[in-house]
Amino acid sequence: MASRTARELASVIDHTLLAPGATPADVEQLCSEARTHGFASVCVNGVHVARCSEHLAGSAVAVGTVIGFPLGACEPRVKVHAARLALEQGARELDMVLQIGALRAGDAALVEHDIAGVVAVANEHGALVKVILETGLLSSAELVAGCRLAEGAGADFVKTSTGFGPRGASLDDVVRMRASVGPRVRVKASGGIRTLAFARELLAAGAARLGTSASLALVRAAEEV
Repeated sequence: MASRTARELASVIDHTLLAPGATPADVEQLCSEARTHGFASVCVNGVHVARCSEHLAGSAVAVGTVIGFPLGACEPRVKVHAARLALEQGARELDMVLQIGALRAGDAALVEHDIAGVVAVANEHGALVKVILETGLLSSAELVAGCRLAEGAGADFVKTSTGFGPRGASLDDVVRMRASVGPRVRVKASGGIRTLAFARELLAAGAARLGTSASLALVRAAEEV
């Protein structure tokens, strides 16, 4: 991964702004940066999806949003409704937090039902679903189980963290997640990715997408190599 150019690096980054105080101007700047650098997507809270869809119309940058964020503790029908609204407003990538408590309790049926509902709506729109496991709250066995349930429910990605949990992504997380799912399902690392060296390590470990609010710093560092 050391030979990955700045543009290639940008193409696997979700340019993220999930701060609760983000203003419309902040979001518009995020979209402009994403166009300029060629990021894979912008990832924003649901209230900003329509604005991003308007600003990124005609570009290759996808609009992504979060569902059940950051706790995952919504009733499944609430997640489905939020997903449908976001998709109708132009979102094409949904980063949903699974039912963390249900996973830890061993309630596999609820976890899979929760994910499958969002996947079904996303499939109607040709959208991707990334399932956030919040790895800092899970044991190794729970992490593996969550990955397999996400795969069984039809998710496109398994994702490490919200960025609001006890910690962000780790190399061990990515390696274990990559080993827990088949080739159809990709891994997204997010949370605490602030240096080019760490970004490259995560990609080499098996991550196919990175979620970070430090996107510009990473790309600029890659440009200087």
